[in-house]
Amino acid sequence: MPQILLEAQNIQQNFGVQRVLDVEGLHIYDGERIGLIGENGAGKTTLLDILSGVRMPDHGVVRRYCAVSVIRQMGDAEADGDGRLRSEFDVREHREGLSGGERTRRRIAAALSEGSHLLLADEPTTDLDAQGVEQLRKELEAYPGAIVLVSHDRGLLDALCTRIWHLEDGKLYEFAGNYTEYRAELEHRRAWQQLEYDQYRSEQARLQGAIQGTYERTFQIRKTPTRMGNSEARLHKMDSRQISQQLHKARRQLESRLAQLEVKERPREDVAIRMELGASRPVAARTAMEVRYITLKAGDRTLLSNASFVLPTGTRTALLGPNGCGKTTLLRAIAASAAATGQLCGGLSDGGSRPLGAVRLNPAVRIGWFDQTHEHTLDAQRSALENVMRESVHDQSDVRTVLARLNLRGDDVFKPVGVLSGGERGRVALARLLLSDANLLLLDEPTNHLDVFTLEALQEMLGGYRGTVLFVSHDQAFCDALATRTLQFEGNRLKSFEGTRDEWLARENADRQAEARQLEISALQMRMANLAARIGAPRKGDDPEALNAEYQQLAAQVRSLQQSH
Repeated sequence: MPQILLEAQNIQQNFGVQRVLDVEGLHIYDGERIGLIGENGAGKTTLLDILSGVRMPDHGVVRRYCAVSVIRQMGDAEADGDGRLRSEFDVREHREGLSGGERTRRRIAAALSEGSHLLLADEPTTDLDAQGVEQLRKELEAYPGAIVLVSHDRGLLDALCTRIWHLEDGKLYEFAGNYTEYRAELEHRRAWQQLEYDQYRSEQARLQGAIQGTYERTFQIRKTPTRMGNSEARLHKMDSRQISQQLHKARRQLESRLAQLEVKERPREDVAIRMELGASRPVAARTAMEVRYITLKAGDRTLLSNASFVLPTGTRTALLGPNGCGKTTLLRAIAASAAATGQLCGGLSDGGSRPLGAVRLNPAVRIGWFDQTHEHTLDAQRSALENVMRESVHDQSDVRTVLARLNLRGDDVFKPVGVLSGGERGRVALARLLLSDANLLLLDEPTNHLDVFTLEALQEMLGGYRGTVLFVSHDQAFCDALATRTLQFEGNRLKSFEGTRDEWLARENADRQAEARQLEISALQMRMANLAARIGAPRKGDDPEALNAEYQQLAAQVRSLQQSH
């Protein structure tokens, strides 16, 4: 039987009057891979803090039987990590000005270097590019102990996890399997919960109707019919009294059954989006935007050199590349240059007078820009609802629906943006763009700091968006589901592909295989040419028949390789 590494009972944690955690019990065994899922604010980080010993719960006990390491979501690593991990994750020396991805790599390397039997990982893919996520996956798969992983990366959860903890309303629910299996089981449980709730409501309505019926029948019986003699009236009163007692007894039985009826809660359900987003200003032209001969630099380093591309109207384009290649710089340059809407603009420069590119927008295009910071786009003094309504072309009910799908519900929409968390401000900024008259969205890492449910809601809304989208995201599942085309940084060039990321990777793989096949054909043909020369002018000791047989064998291999193309 696997060794138990940690157990906890009756964990309760309150923040003010709100109970954030109310977990009856949990166990972690050696070798387990557990995914911790929940909405933003559900208490995932708080639970990890309690399990690791950073925070003491208001009530309950945690027993740890091994050392615990933590990959934290934010902050700087206290140590550099061992040499192998520093190399694998390309860890930079600690200094001011490290990027978010560089700090994440330092935190990962430091925690993995501790070699603890239990690893708690809180959103370890934050700001990592695809290469960093892949390296993290390999390290976690090979990790010798147990792992509890908080992540919105569905691909990582699918590849790694064998058990899911779902944290909702302070309670912890367990599911066997990876993320995809968990989602299927969650939908099954909610469907069953909906059936039970419908049956409960139907039986409740039936009993309430029957009780009301007994009241009405009792009232009717007590009324003495008109034109009735005294003796008949006395008999009627005696009969009505007896019937009333029977009805009273029946009513009490019905009321008892109603009181004992097991209450079934309505299952949580996503709010449906029925409006068309991005459709208020349709663009009739085939091309929404064209970028010509753009060159971008970071200091002395050239990020892009003389690159050009177009965005066809109505497409969703994923801008891909490793950390630091220039994706954010490119989006910011486009957003700044597009201030002169509908004109050929030369406003991209390196700080001097030399123009570094041009952007042409269709005159009907209205750009919406989502940066990783929102100080200049949101009014901190106004509420979330007011910020979105200022730009919205939809009514307030539609605005609140979109905010609810982005996990801003109830009274939260009336809070000033200045008191919201960074993730909440990001969701307000996303809602503001989705509901505005913009029809071309530039989105820089819109999936950062979203829980997996909100990420899936954003994916659904962008999937139905009627405008054009150019986005940067390191979430592979999000890119795979959303993108209809890709722009890939390759060195200081941009490579465009009309298709999904999976189709692009398949073509790249096919191109590599074709190149390798052609190299093999060339090598075989060189050997054939050498054999042909020896057959035509045999050397001393050559066997012409053996040489011819070898030549035919090589020719057959060439034909086979050529036919496999």
